[in-house]
Amino acid sequence: MSPSARTYLSKALSIMEKHSLVRHRIDWAELRSRAFSQARGAQKAADTYGAIDSALYALGDGHSAFWEPEQARERFGAFPVNLDGLEGRSLRSGVGYISLPGVQGSQDTYDQYVRQGRGAVAKAGADDACGWVVDLRADTGGNMWPMLAVVGPILGDGKVGAFVDADGSKSVWSIKHGSPYKDGKSAGWGDGRPLAKTDSPVAVLTGEHTASAGEAVAVSFRGRPDTRFFGEQTSGVPSGNMPYHLSDGAVLVLTEVKDADRTGRAYDAPIPPDVEIIKDPRPVARHRDEVLQAAQSWLLQHGGCRRP
Repeated sequence: MSPSARTYLSKALSIMEKHSLVRHRIDWAELRSRAFSQARGAQKAADTYGAIDSALYALGDGHSAFWEPEQARERFGAFPVNLDGLEGRSLRSGVGYISLPGVQGSQDTYDQYVRQGRGAVAKAGADDACGWVVDLRADTGGNMWPMLAVVGPILGDGKVGAFVDADGSKSVWSIKHGSPYKDGKSAGWGDGRPLAKTDSPVAVLTGEHTASAGEAVAVSFRGRPDTRFFGEQTSGVPSGNMPYHLSDGAVLVLTEVKDADRTGRAYDAPIPPDVEIIKDPRPVARHRDEVLQAAQSWLLQHGGCRRP
């Protein structure tokens, strides 16, 4: 193995050993030995990619990843982003509906997401909604902070969750004036537009594609008063990743923390809904949304949405 390849692989393994969420459960001498054995004869950084992938898989956290330089450019680049799934509308009887897709990209992408998302909340009924449906079924993850900047006014101000690392140290998520903060520091985007009706009931929709940052948003609603979850259990990676940019442009995406809700409960598995509703696979039910229907029914029997 060339000195440069050895240095590259050693750095990647050292990042894992120092920061991984599961670092206390790993035999690092054995993992390093296997990685260097797999990369035997490597002459350049790219020759060690397979060993790095294998080491990440051996961690067993189910969430860490390795992006080669071209993949990293695609993930973080300023490319056109399709935000068609980010929408808001007013449902029958005064219920507001907002759907959040996943988002990953540049700062410009996140700024666009927040602008469009806050506009969707306003369209859905910021001035008069009696309750809310927050649809996370297509939220495959990415960056949680733009998502929280959109739904912050619905969540309400105060502590909404936390990251917990391998040593039990916590980093608190909170909402202030409708905008997200981490350990008291603003995540950006300024104050969110306040809702005319605060503390409205919320129905959160989840499914098997609700993952990573999408699960973090779901966790932020856990423990919120007058909130109920409908649909299917989430993907099962309610944890936070940190990207480490390596010397050749590749990125090591390492799982470092798990998500905890406002009550202190931490999550490390699929999050089940309060009301499980499995999609009817028959063609006749293709255009029927039983999950949304159940959520609306609950809201219309609850709090300010109740009808005589």
